Amino acid sequence: MFGLETWVGVLFALCIFAVCVFEFANGFHDTANAVATVIYTGSLKPNYAVVWSGFCNFLGLLVSSYFGYKVAMGIVNLLPLSDMIALSTGETVSLVLGMLISGIVWNLGTWYFGIPCSSSHTLIGAILGVGLVFFWIHGGTGVNWGKAGDIGLSLLISPIFGFSLTILLMYIMKRVIKADKMIFKEPEPGNRPPTWIRAILITTCTLVSFFHGNNDGQKGIGLVLIILIAFMPIKFALNSDFDANKALLALQKIDVVLDQEYKTDLLIKTSKVREKIVNYQTLVTSNSTDEKLMKKSIIEVRSAMTDINKKLKNEFKNPTFIEDESKVSILKSELKLFTHYTEYSPQWVTLMIALCLGLGTMIGWRRIAITIGEKIGKRHMTYAEGATAELTAASTIGISSAFGLPVSTTHVLSSGIAGAMTASKGIKNLQPATIRSIAIAWLLTLPVTIVMAGLFYYLLSLVLA
Repeated sequence: MFGLETWVGVLFALCIFAVCVFEFANGFHDTANAVATVIYTGSLKPNYAVVWSGFCNFLGLLVSSYFGYKVAMGIVNLLPLSDMIALSTGETVSLVLGMLISGIVWNLGTWYFGIPCSSSHTLIGAILGVGLVFFWIHGGTGVNWGKAGDIGLSLLISPIFGFSLTILLMYIMKRVIKADKMIFKEPEPGNRPPTWIRAILITTCTLVSFFHGNNDGQKGIGLVLIILIAFMPIKFALNSDFDANKALLALQKIDVVLDQEYKTDLLIKTSKVREKIVNYQTLVTSNSTDEKLMKKSIIEVRSAMTDINKKLKNEFKNPTFIEDESKVSILKSELKLFTHYTEYSPQWVTLMIALCLGLGTMIGWRRIAITIGEKIGKRHMTYAEGATAELTAASTIGISSAFGLPVSTTHVLSSGIAGAMTASKGIKNLQPATIRSIAIAWLLTLPVTIVMAGLFYYLLSLVLA
């Protein structure tokens, strides 16, 4: 398998299988976020709803491959890949399995008790757990705290945003819609909503499913990329069409622009990128047989290109960086090559994760759907409440995907339902016991998964390393 020794190939396959299980569980854990509203408002029958949601999840991830892998790269960049490749195969497997097993256990546990809980939150906690233990054992960078902070902020803000925006949308709907007041009342059993509101509910279900696949599916891709780079950095650290000469030519064009603007600090960074590429090119042309040196070199190339890409993109936000738009256009054009080389996924990975997520979406939805549809509020969900909550979730997840931020579908949708119920009849319309259970699970997710992942990693390393 990929030229690996038999026992290494078996461990590699085990890690890939664990990612598939995690993404499958993610699918049936999060399905309810998309289908609960259409099922509980009678817009779609359960079987049709989950099949449609599964297909849209599958499609959402496939489509995301045409617009880049920002969310996947956010996951990849949380761990110190340059340090990980120095690990033994056994310890690499221990780290990966420790992270995935803890995520799977927490996902299945919260699903079993019908508690809406974030798979994104779970995954971030697991990555932080293995990263901290890695730092404790080996030193080095451990965790990319800057990236972790950005992701943590998005996970914190998203439920607050979901709650507030849904209240606002409910207020607007009540003001605008004067004729068809039945949408603000509990649906009678067996009755379908008015055609126009049913169309909105099915559309928002479609969008939530699509953007869930787009966002959460990329997290699975990120996990597979971590495994591929850890096991086979020479083959997967950079895109298969990486061309050192093209990269050097792009650097030359970037240097011309920066030199004209006297951007000395950035020129120093580009010279380091050039140095790493030339070193790797020398090893390749000399047919070096030193595998450790080759691994180290290609990871350094990846890190250097990622670094200069990030640095220049941050500078573009500064209006005084370079005032000549034509020069900025040149820089952006050349940086696309570095993005192409470092932010990619093999097609088979995208298809595999899309299938796992899509199939998982069609199974096990009922437990969480009951909580969302029946237990957050003290009464049955109205058409308006379902539509506004789903609209909030779809827009929030879509915007987050565009900015490359992992966001919790569960957090946004659950808080949206709570916001819609509150907008209807105040805070007294919520069930305190359910809200308390959800809040406790949200608060416990990070510390529990951090400890669990770190512990699994450490114990497995004692056996496998």
